Amino acid sequence: MKKMGIISFSLTGAVLSEKLEVFWKNQGWQVENVSKSVYLPTSVQGSLREWTGRQFEECEAVIFIGACGIAVRSVAPFVKSKKTDPAVLVIDECQTFVISLLSGHLGGANDLAREAAKFLGAAAVVTTATDLHGRFAVDVFAKKNGCEIFPMTAAKAFSAALLAGETVGFYSDFPWTGELPKGFVLVNSQEQRENPAVGMALTVRRDCEPFAQTVRVVPKAVTVGLGCRKGTKEEAIDRLVLEALDENGIWPQALWKAASVDLKKEEAGIHSWCHRRGIPFETYPAEALLKVPGEFTASEFVRKTTGVENVCERSAVLAGGDGRLIQRKKAGDGVTCALVLSDWSVCFE
Repeated sequence: MKKMGIISFSLTGAVLSEKLEVFWKNQGWQVENVSKSVYLPTSVQGSLREWTGRQFEECEAVIFIGACGIAVRSVAPFVKSKKTDPAVLVIDECQTFVISLLSGHLGGANDLAREAAKFLGAAAVVTTATDLHGRFAVDVFAKKNGCEIFPMTAAKAFSAALLAGETVGFYSDFPWTGELPKGFVLVNSQEQRENPAVGMALTVRRDCEPFAQTVRVVPKAVTVGLGCRKGTKEEAIDRLVLEALDENGIWPQALWKAASVDLKKEEAGIHSWCHRRGIPFETYPAEALLKVPGEFTASEFVRKTTGVENVCERSAVLAGGDGRLIQRKKAGDGVTCALVLSDWSVCFE
C-alpha cells in the first residue's frame, strides 16, 4: 500500500488535513496525518526536519498544508533525485491552490495535485514545461507503462528538443499501437548517422543505442525462474542472475518477477534478493509446473527433490506468460536460473 504523510500548521489547516486524510484513504493510501503547532494537541513530537526526513524515507507522497516557504525549507536537505524523491504537494489552508512542488512526473505530484484540486474545488498549480505546452513527457510515459528510464541527461535532452520544436526519434524492439506523439519520427535502424540526434529507445537490450543521445525506456518484461539449495544467500542468486542477464545483453532494470516451485516458497535468500531488486516472487506446485508445455533441461536429482525434473525453466515460462525462453538453465554456487522475455507491448494514447 502506498504511504502518504500530511502535515498542517494551524487549526484551519488541521481541519483541511482531516478532510484530505479521508479522501486519500478512500483512494487506497495509507495516511499519516499530523500537525506541528503548540496550539494543537496532536502536534507531532520532534522537529519538522525529523518528520520530513522520515517521510522521504518511507512515503511516496508528502503534503504540506501551509506556506510554500515552510515546505521548501523542510524538504531541501532531503532532495536527491527525481527518480527517488517522493511527490511533494503544498496546499494553502484556505484550499485555493494545490501546488505540485517536487517530483511532478516520476513521483506523480502533478497527477496528485490535479486529483486533490478537483476534490477541493481548488486550482492545481503545475509548472512542468511539457505539461504547460501539451507535449509528450517521456518520464510520464515510462511511469504509466511500468518502465525504467535512463539516463536522465538524455531524457532532459529529449524533452528540450521537443519543446524547441525539433524532431526526435523513436525506436522500439516491442510492438506498439496508437499514433506517435507530435514531433516523433519512427526509425528502424540503429545507425546513428541516419537518425535524429536525440531519441527514445523502447528496449531491454544493452547494445541498443540508435541515437547520439538515447533515452532508454526499459519495460519490465523479463521473468527469472530460480532454483537453489536450502539456505543459499542472496549474493549467490544475484551473481548468477546478473551473469545470465549480461550474457544475453539485457539491462537488469528489465526484471519483472521471479518464480520457483512451492518448495521454495519460504526461501529466505530468494525473498531477500527479490526485495533488493524490487520484484515480486511467485511459486507454483510441482503439478502445475509439470503441465507447462515445452522441452526443458532435465535433472533426476531435481525430480527426486521437488517432484519436477526442472524448476527454473518451467517456472520462468509459467510466470512469464506468453513469452519465450531466452536463457535455459544456468547453474552456479548452488543456484539455477532461467530467463523468459514476455510478449510486451504498449499503446500511445
